[in-house]
Amino acid sequence: MLQVFEAAAGWPSVRERLARRIAEQDLASLDDAVAFAVRWHGDQTRPAGEPYVEHLLEVVCVLVEAIGTTDIDVLRAAVLHDVVEDTECSLEDVRERFGDRVAGLVDWVTKPVPSEGQTREEVRVAYLTRLLSAPDDALLVKLADRLSNVQRLDTHPRPEKRRSYYQETVRSVVP
Repeated sequence: MLQVFEAAAGWPSVRERLARRIAEQDLASLDDAVAFAVRWHGDQTRPAGEPYVEHLLEVVCVLVEAIGTTDIDVLRAAVLHDVVEDTECSLEDVRERFGDRVAGLVDWVTKPVPSEGQTREEVRVAYLTRLLSAPDDALLVKLADRLSNVQRLDTHPRPEKRRSYYQETVRSVVP
């Protein structure tokens, strides 16, 4: 049976689900990461219009409920995995608040901004190539991110984007 990971009820509901598997002091640390992500992502939405933070919480649910991950640094990195890529937050902001390990994991899964003269395709290929040497914990975050996005592809308004994202996932991320 295929399990769909949802976080539509928000952090309080997800937190309650995770409380069965994660120690209270770790949940408190995760509270901080969620608040940080919510502050930076603000009113961002996913392509179908739901709050972007739902995606971040789904990634955490995948890691805990499907994989059994309880490593708090991995879970905090999961909540923060798009904060540098999609907001004005810097990797140094993440490092100052959450430490080197969390910042390092976020860095591994953050697509770089194209430098002058570099095409988006060149950046994409370099990013996917770099992922091949990523540490296992960074790959767990990336795979959980992809699962969250793939399970929602049917809600994306552009069919060509659905196809290309799925193809990239099966060809390059989960070869």
